[in-house]
Formats: sequence, C-alpha cells, structure tokens
Amino acid sequence: MSIEQSELRHAVTRNASARLTASRRVGQRAASLCHSHHDRDLAIGLQQRLREQGVDVYIDWQDKAMPAEPNRITAQRIQAVIKGCDLFLFLATANSAASRWCPWEIGYADGVKRLDQIAIVPTRDSSGHHHGNEYLQLYRRIDQPVPHGSWYVYGPGSVAGTAITGI
Repeated sequence: MSIEQSELRHAVTRNASARLTASRRVGQRAASLCHSHHDRDLAIGLQQRLREQGVDVYIDWQDKAMPAEPNRITAQRIQAVIKGCDLFLFLATANSAASRWCPWEIGYADGVKRLDQIAIVPTRDSSGHHHGNEYLQLYRRIDQPVPHGSWYVYGPGSVAGTAITGI
C-alpha cells in the first residue's frame, strides 16, 4: 500500500495556522523533506500530517535563507539541513523520480545519516501508479496499510510496521 496523493492534498486544508508556526517544540523531532518542487501541495500535506504526529518537517522553499536560484550555496544549505535534522524523508512521486536534485539529496543523506534516520514516503497517484518502489528494499518507509487510516513506519522490505510516533 502507498499513501494516496489525494490524502496529502487534503491535509493541506487542516489547521493552516499550525503550519505557520516556525519554532520547534522541545523534544520534537525534525525531518528534512526531499521532494520535487512540482509537488508543493503534497509536501505541505505531508508536513501537516507529520506535524500532527509531533514531527517538524523542513521544506527548502519555505527557508528564507535559501537562494532564489539553485547554486553551490543551495547545495551547502541542503547538506547542513540534512545533517542537522533527526530524519531524512524522501517523498516518492513521478516528479521526484525525474528530478535532478532528489537523487543527489538521497545519495547525500545515505552517506551522512544512519539507515534508521532515512525513510521513503511512497505514494500512489490518481491513476493508481505507485512511486518509490525502487527504494523500499533499501530504506524504512512511512506507509498506510489501510486507505485513510493511520500511518506506520516499516523497515526495509518489512510487512510489520510500528505507529508513526515511533519514527
């Protein structure tokens, strides 16, 4: 099963004021989200769902310190964020698979994070296509065994997961 992209789009509408809170709560885990900028709505929806679970999600285009055009400073900033966050998440979509930056980011994260700090968020689009399968034997994944149900974290290739609060 994969997380339906429509569910992420729907999460954008929930509690918009919480998305504007920039400060992390004490003890709150932080995650760096790798995604295609063509999937902004999905990224915000994922950010909202995970914030509801106590995870603060960094999205690069929300960072005022990020350069307007990608350059070496962009790469250095992304590297620093990946190192500084507790988790690295890869939002798997057709757009992230086609991106030039996303494979670079996951490769970088693989070199600097422990495997238990990396998770794939596989998605299913409205046509029923699943995205992210190429990574599921390598990294943990955040998934939803029942449509519109709770989210779980699974080990690489595993069919048994733990509630998202265990991330």
